[in-house]
Amino acid sequence: MHAEVGDQIVVGGPTVGTPGRDGEVIALHDADGTPPYGVRWSDAGRTTVFFPGPDAHVRHLHDGTGTSRHEQRPYGAIAR
Repeated sequence: MHAEVGDQIVVGGPTVGTPGRDGEVIALHDADGTPPYGVRWSDAGRTTVFFPGPDAHVRHLHDGTGTSRHEQRPYGAIAR
């Protein structure tokens, strides 16, 4: 798994049909973009160090120029 600052982490819910959570990557702990990540969670606004499990994935929110598209969506909304 690789992420950049501004990407979105999406974690699945504990059971099928149960919503998960999402957050914005705000810090990289390794320069190569591998975990762990500093993530600001949209549901609580808290920041934690996150070690992704098998139910997590990254949504890359950058356009072709490398500019973050995060500002183009409401905070906390899951990009689809």
